[in-house]
Amino acid sequence: MKSNFLRRCVVGLVVLGGLASSLAARAEDLAPDVWIQQLSTGVLDAIKSDKAIRAGDQSRIVALVDSRILPNLDFQRMTASAVGPAWRKASAEQQQQLEDQFKVLLVRTYAGALSQVSDQTISMKPLRASPDDKEVIVRSEIKGSGDPIQLDYRLEKTPGQGAGWKIFNLNVLGVWLVETYKSQFASEITAKGVDGLIASLTERNQANAAKKN
Repeated sequence: MKSNFLRRCVVGLVVLGGLASSLAARAEDLAPDVWIQQLSTGVLDAIKSDKAIRAGDQSRIVALVDSRILPNLDFQRMTASAVGPAWRKASAEQQQQLEDQFKVLLVRTYAGALSQVSDQTISMKPLRASPDDKEVIVRSEIKGSGDPIQLDYRLEKTPGQGAGWKIFNLNVLGVWLVETYKSQFASEITAKGVDGLIASLTERNQANAAKKN
């Protein structure tokens, strides 16, 4: 059940990012729901037109995730939230290691979700936010051959260079991705500390990489 949920989370992530480079200069001016819809449509089109991705080519899948999806995530905030209170006590080096390994975990473990995208379309729900809000929830549904999948995004508007919307959490069918990992990480930290969590994530990522090679 948990594996299926995480897989659906990543299906949600992989429908993002297709127009990231072309929209970068305008991202700050776009409404968050418009931004999500345009990015989602772009990646869906890219996946449908790439036979290698649909066939499960891991190198093409990982390249797509790295180039088009990760730039749209606030990975530091996602990692900090997943690690919980221990994040503030971790050294800068430990924080970087946690962020790096968490990123690899999502990319390498669930990149296979891309090959499942076929005839899906995205339907946006009305946005409940004011123009001045810096954090919003964008609600949507992914529709395909099966039952519609509820998919919500928590977004923050980042200032400065590269200003625009970033995703820092994802909700599938009422369950938030970061909170799912938070419960797993808490057990590891309680038993082995932050270094133990880093070691566990590293070992898991190495095992996942070995399976795909």
